[in-house]
Amino acid sequence: MPSDAAGARALQDALRGRVILDEPGPPPGTGRVTGVDVAYDDERDIVAAAAVVLDGATLELVEEATAVGRVSFPYVPGLLAFREIPTVLAALEKLAADPGLVVCDGYGRAHPRRFGLASHLGVLTGLPVIGVAKNPFTFTYEPPGPERGDQSPLLDGAEEVGRAVRTRAGTKPVYVSVGHRTGLDNAVAHTLALARDFRQPETTRRADALCRRALREATAGGPAA
Repeated sequence: MPSDAAGARALQDALRGRVILDEPGPPPGTGRVTGVDVAYDDERDIVAAAAVVLDGATLELVEEATAVGRVSFPYVPGLLAFREIPTVLAALEKLAADPGLVVCDGYGRAHPRRFGLASHLGVLTGLPVIGVAKNPFTFTYEPPGPERGDQSPLLDGAEEVGRAVRTRAGTKPVYVSVGHRTGLDNAVAHTLALARDFRQPETTRRADALCRRALREATAGGPAA
């Protein structure tokens, strides 16, 4: 694990070449999908991660796991993966089930160095991973149409690094990007299949709730999975 921002950027540049972009990824609505998310207690330097495995067809819970650790890297925009990766990996390693496709609350190719959390996690685990973020980071886009499924390119200059996707009519879009071993069209299709009732994918919603609960239990001295 790098100790400073320069080392982290160098590692991102070194690992970026291992990202696989020529695989379509598993079809939406099949197999398993796993949401990962983290919550922080900055005063205590504690981070809690959750991994929630759902059935891709029914969105029913298959398995879940949490891990709690120390924050080992400072907050630096563009380098958030280094704060999250160790604990996310620890949560994933506790799963008995095959994670299938992993969905991150963050970015993959939609990153200044084209290597956000979703790409980083994919390279380290070998799993297909996508990023579904709540904001567009530093990139530009035209608002997609108002209906569910409408989408528009997320652009860095002329390069499409992701998509702004309307998952529910009348709500703000989410921002989808490829992490590893998945195409962009497929990543969008997965996002829509997972966001049946809410703006965010169900994987993200459940992982968010679980990591927050694990953090509360850890900081209160109670049990955490």
